[in-house]
Amino acid sequence: MQLPPKVTDRAFERLSEIGANSDGKALRVAVEGGGCSGFQYEIKLDDPSEDDLVLEGQGERVVVDSVSLPFLANAVIDFSEELIGARFVIQNPNATSSCGCGTSFSM
Repeated sequence: MQLPPKVTDRAFERLSEIGANSDGKALRVAVEGGGCSGFQYEIKLDDPSEDDLVLEGQGERVVVDSVSLPFLANAVIDFSEELIGARFVIQNPNATSSCGCGTSFSM
């Protein structure tokens, strides 16, 4: 059984700080072919679609399309703030390897 991805409180807090829901947007997390490891994440503010899985918390939404969902089973969507920058990150237990920047992976 595949469990849906989880979203951390920190990720929902960041979405609230940038006012995503007040603009009618959700954080879209998708998986596409490409990148240096075979697959890459696409993370952007977007309008939810009918076939999306919607994860809600703190009045904010994260959406995952049905094609990307199997690639993100049991993953954790988080927000990281470091000296080199701030970004949404994916901790994906399905990835067998990933690139240094963390935006592409292989399975």
